[in-house]
Amino acid sequence: MAEQHGCVFDGCCPRRRDSARLIDGRMPELARCLTLFQHVQAVTGGPVARIDQAGSYAVPTLRGDAFAVRPGSIALRVDGAGIPSAVVARDGGAVAVRLLDPAGRTVHEGRLLSEGDRLLLGLVRTVDAGAWFTGPSAAVPEVPPWQNGDQLAQLDAVLADGGASRRAAFHDYRGEHRPIDVDVVASVLDHVWSVGLPIGVAVFAPSAMQACAGRVHVTDRTVRGRLFAAIADSSVEIDLAAVRSCHLVRSTATHGPTSALELDDGEGRCVAVVTQFGVVGEDVHAAWEDLAESLPGA
Repeated sequence: MAEQHGCVFDGCCPRRRDSARLIDGRMPELARCLTLFQHVQAVTGGPVARIDQAGSYAVPTLRGDAFAVRPGSIALRVDGAGIPSAVVARDGGAVAVRLLDPAGRTVHEGRLLSEGDRLLLGLVRTVDAGAWFTGPSAAVPEVPPWQNGDQLAQLDAVLADGGASRRAAFHDYRGEHRPIDVDVVASVLDHVWSVGLPIGVAVFAPSAMQACAGRVHVTDRTVRGRLFAAIADSSVEIDLAAVRSCHLVRSTATHGPTSALELDDGEGRCVAVVTQFGVVGEDVHAAWEDLAESLPGA
């Protein structure tokens, strides 16, 4: 697809499916649906970055809510205003729940891996096409301004519009930030793997973010510049050749000022963030900050 945030899901359009039925994509109904399932392969991303994780969903959150990344749980965060519909799709023997953008493209997919989970689909509320568009929208909590906000405010600013408007006005950011050489991203992942330092990674699609955290088990880089990393129970893929810039941004988090590497595509949208989420231990936080401080500028 021509757009940078094009679909990376096989045959994402519902009309190509053997069958698809519209379900209620609003909170809290969406949260109730996703947390029914115990064995899911959850995928979020676009052509530049993608995360693929096996497990069960934590309660998904809306932009502005509290957020946590916990081992063994799929952490999904959405901007409900940008996801007008959701479907349950069947394609042969495969069954998946898909969240769709206004153009009908998949921004997040949860593939049901067990027969028990497929049987639970009978508990998922189906809606008529177009019916819930006219209903009241779920209230979106107020989002703190990113200019002086904490780590979550920065992530939510990206979630709102890909972060393009934030990056264009980044001279207003009151925290520390500087450009970083994109080529060091692979070296960072190699280093944290070699020393056993846990990290967190968030991958963005339009109006959706999926995050993981834990130790890096393996990294690999292809001759065409695609970077792979197995992190905890997730697989992260980044097309470094399509990453146009990288910024080191410090914002307040659980342990104080915390660094994040933000990777932007050619349109100025942030596609992935490498950082530390939540409570990780003072030694882990200190080691990560030491590493971030040593990174060369662009």
